[in-house]
Amino acid sequence: MITFLGTGLLGSNFVRALRRRGEDVRVWNRTLAKARLLEADGAKAFEDPAQAVRGAARVHLSLSDDAAVDDTLARARPGLGDGVTIVDHTTTSVAGAAARAARWPDFQHAPVFMGPQNALEGTGLMLASGDRARFDRLAPELSKMTGKLVYLGEAPERAAAMKLLGNLFLMFFTSGVVEMMTLARALGVAPAEAAALFEHFNPGQTLHARVKRVTDAAFQPPSWELAMARKDARLMLEAVPSLPMLPAIAAEMDRWIARGFGNHDWTVMALDAVTG
Repeated sequence: MITFLGTGLLGSNFVRALRRRGEDVRVWNRTLAKARLLEADGAKAFEDPAQAVRGAARVHLSLSDDAAVDDTLARARPGLGDGVTIVDHTTTSVAGAAARAARWPDFQHAPVFMGPQNALEGTGLMLASGDRARFDRLAPELSKMTGKLVYLGEAPERAAAMKLLGNLFLMFFTSGVVEMMTLARALGVAPAEAAALFEHFNPGQTLHARVKRVTDAAFQPPSWELAMARKDARLMLEAVPSLPMLPAIAAEMDRWIARGFGNHDWTVMALDAVTG
């Protein structure tokens, strides 16, 4: 029997997928009504997390943050049997993940790059780190929950770190779309027309090359000079002075130009980050 603690958008679809595979699933959520909705899928809802985990072979969590995970595990502790495995899919702090791995004898952090539909379909990406023997034992079951399962090493907090890195990139990626659409409106380009640019221009194709340039600290010869990138930023800001993110980027460009790097590739702004 499997228990799932936390039945929000992600957790509820994980549960539905487990039920489709014929698993016996118990569920708990702070808002009991959300857990009870899953009884239509054959899960059994409980008001108390300790009752929900009693007799479980494996307990999964999909909660909001470190405090919610710690509080829920503390409340569930009276019902946890010896040797039960705890699998936490919550995006948490690195310190929190390390502390829980030290506190709980069979704790597996497994954060995900998955939305609700991914959880239902078993697609997307799941990260894991910590004891290798435990991961190997869990891998067959975790693999059923996702499209790709990646083990990141023995350090129990590594998966938490990589999840935060990925989420940071997603935030900037989406912020870039917002700024692009804001500039498009100022330039008289309809949103759909601006989006059509990506039918021809795929910046994702350059990602690996840009990252390698940064990690290798190879900023000469440039593919896009920092001074020229700054000129383009000026043109954008002349069109929309109120863009929220670009002024900070332009200020960072100015700082590196003042340091004498204007004729380097514009990725030189990552130099301090990769060389310390």
